[in-house]
Amino acid sequence: MAKDPAPSEAASPTTAERLAPPGRPAPSPRRAPAGAAVLREEKTAAIRAAVFAELAAVGFGRMSIEGIARRAGVGKTAVYRRWRSKLHLVLDVVTALAAEGMPVPDTGTLRGDVRMLLEVASRALRHPMAAQIIPDLLAEAARSPEIAEALRSALHDSQESMTRAMVGRAVSRGELPEGIDVRLALDLITGPLYWRVVVLRGDLPKGYLDELAAAVATALGARGA
Repeated sequence: MAKDPAPSEAASPTTAERLAPPGRPAPSPRRAPAGAAVLREEKTAAIRAAVFAELAAVGFGRMSIEGIARRAGVGKTAVYRRWRSKLHLVLDVVTALAAEGMPVPDTGTLRGDVRMLLEVASRALRHPMAAQIIPDLLAEAARSPEIAEALRSALHDSQESMTRAMVGRAVSRGELPEGIDVRLALDLITGPLYWRVVVLRGDLPKGYLDELAAAVATALGARGA
């Protein structure tokens, strides 16, 4: 398996340098940009994908840079050029999830918005890889404040921002009264789903998401729910 060339590897003379007349300096060769700019994006993407696969296969505790590099098809130096440890690598990958959130649902009703959010969340939580990764990272979060903060950003803060927008639209439409507790709304929307899918690892009965969306809208005091 070919490895990335070492950063200190000397470059051979360029054609311009070999053909320059004696006594006349050769044109300055075009240098590759230093630092992060020289990192190949396809390798970075392969490493990030390998992190998810390794987390699902062996968990954070047994995960290693060697295993990630092997799964990504790169050398260990390619990983270390981007992240100095597996902790920083996992933190980067988990934090990136927050920036890839879905657009805020806008179906025209609070019940419809909640139903759409529940559908997307249920698919994500039931994904085999997520079913392995999330419980493992939550266990690690109890021992690592850094992981706990990254998970808060990826799994909570982005969802709270989305819920705030949904509630704000419902208030503007006159569906909800002013002063709704956004965090309580988020608990009502995601709590039962997380309990059913992640904790109990149970199936979702037919019509469950519809019933849950209606129950959430009613609990929040939506008019016409």
